Formats: sequence, structure tokens, C-alpha cells
Amino acid sequence: MLVYPFPSGPLGTRALLLRCPDSGKGAVIDPSSGSLAFVLAKAQELGVAIEKILLTHSHWDHFVDAAALKQQTQAALYVHPLDRANLQNPGCDGIPLFFPVQPVTPDVLLVEGEIVDVGRLQLQVIHTPGHSPGSVCFYLADHHLLIAGDTLFQGGMGNLSLPTACSQDMWESLKKLSALPPQTRVVPGHGQDTTIGQESWIANIAWSKQ
Repeated sequence: MLVYPFPSGPLGTRALLLRCPDSGKGAVIDPSSGSLAFVLAKAQELGVAIEKILLTHSHWDHFVDAAALKQQTQAALYVHPLDRANLQNPGCDGIPLFFPVQPVTPDVLLVEGEIVDVGRLQLQVIHTPGHSPGSVCFYLADHHLLIAGDTLFQGGMGNLSLPTACSQDMWESLKKLSALPPQTRVVPGHGQDTTIGQESWIANIAWSKQ
């Protein structure tokens, strides 16, 4: 396996441990509330050295454990620049916090189209605003794998009623994702995995909203 999900926190947000089987290097994607102990235990079991923390976006449920994880592993934290502010000042995005969230400063700002290496794995950054301005997906073309955050779910898309949302941006983002190969496995930030082929509706909704 390349990806190990750990649903946790009040919203069942899926923290992901990404493992390069060739190098033993790894990354944690979206360290949600309460995921820290489980992720670290799995990394130790598998012999994974966590070198990066990658965020699909900066809504609080996706980064509650980021500061603690960064402190324990010294891993570099990556986020898109349009979502940086909420990491350093949690709640400034207008979404209510139900408990204190520790601020954290990102080390690297993601750029559309760049490749992030995790060992020998190559993750292409796809900027997919809509749920938040700085939402991104990570695409591993060689493995037909898309880590989708809260952009695309099984049978649905990210919440567009939040203060950070923009429906027009979401249609454009879904249009991008609809161009990926249909066999691409989609690992969302909540719920069950799916594939681009199973979510063929995204092509229709994207075009209908142009």
C-alpha cells in the first residue's frame, strides 16, 4: 500500500500516511484532530521516515495536529499560499472553531503544476480552488492516484456554503479533474474512496456551469 487513511476528529477527517516503498520515506497529508498517535505508530511499524506534511487546504479539521506532528518529526509543512493565513491565525477564514487550534507556520508554499517528491514518489500539485481559495489535490500519475482533499468525494464535492467557497472556481476545478484517466483512484478527505470514472458526473456539471 502507498496510502494509509486514519479518519479522526469530530468530522471524520482522513489523515493520510503516504509511504514510498522503495525509499522508506513518507509524508503525512492533512493531520486531522487526534490522528497524531495513530500516524506515528503506523510509521514506526512500517519503518517510514516522515519528511513532509502536505495540506490539501487549511480548514481547521485538516491541520489540527500539524503543529505537534511538525515538532515531533521536524518535517517540512507545505500549503498553497492562498490558504497560508489560516494556519498562522486559525479561524481567520471565518469558519468557527469548536476548540483551540494551535497555529503553525508553513515552510514551503505549493505552486500549481510543481512536483513534490516523497522518496521516489512524485506528486503533482493541482490547484483546485472552490472549497477554499488554496485547495489543492496531489496527483500520482504513475500510480493512478489522486489525493483530493475536500474538492471531490464519492458522489459529491466540497461544501460551497462556507465563507471560503466559490462555486465558479469549483466548476473550473472539477473540469480539471474530469480530464484525468477514468481509472484514477480518488482518496478524498472524508468518506470512501472512488475513481474518476465513477464520478463521471463532474465533467457534465463542470461544463454545464460554464
